Amino acid sequence: MLNLRYVFLDVIHVFEGEEVDPNKAWWVEERCKRAVEKLKAHEFDAVYVKTKEQAVEEILKWVKPDTKVGVGGSVTIRELGILDRLSAMGNVVYDHWVPGLTKDQSLEIRRAQMASDLFLSSSNAVTLTGELVNIDGIGNRVNAISFGPKKVVLVAGHNKIEGSLDEAMNRVRNTASPPNTKRLNLDVPCAKLGWCVDCSSPQRACRIVVIHERKPMWTDVLVILVGEELGY
Repeated sequence: MLNLRYVFLDVIHVFEGEEVDPNKAWWVEERCKRAVEKLKAHEFDAVYVKTKEQAVEEILKWVKPDTKVGVGGSVTIRELGILDRLSAMGNVVYDHWVPGLTKDQSLEIRRAQMASDLFLSSSNAVTLTGELVNIDGIGNRVNAISFGPKKVVLVAGHNKIEGSLDEAMNRVRNTASPPNTKRLNLDVPCAKLGWCVDCSSPQRACRIVVIHERKPMWTDVLVILVGEELGY
């Protein structure tokens, strides 16, 4: 009897019950590798890994028992599950997303992040020409990426890679921001419409645009690109 499990192995690989299109996997890997090459040319440290578990292992290479870790407002970092692991290891974690914080407590934590030993975050977009694009509402995340922490590690899924700065800006405003503002229950048009209208809402989250064309002079930045979809 024909074993149907193997009929389409030239088209579909099967791993633990999940179907992975090898052509798409190739495309993802090539884009990530090209972005890594360009980031390195722009003086960033950069590495490509296939899975979020491998990304966690890359981060842990920079963690010692006394490492104080700051974490930006990043869904990607929280999807890695690394914050609970760091807390279990006894590391101090400066996380302003802890429920129940007052505004003053949140501000204090955000300031502490900028003087942390290791700052973890993502990037809203990474270009195939080697730039990082980030948009903030308060600015603590883009500040910490630029200067302050002893080490910055940015983790981005392949879904955040765009071909150019224009495409990256469009991604941030029309792909990342609407679901993110929806998650935060912000009273802004994009959380209702699903796209950016360049609003003047008091709760507008897109207030500060930072494009890193090169690695900041005195900041050690590692970008980890992951062959999975992560974050917004």
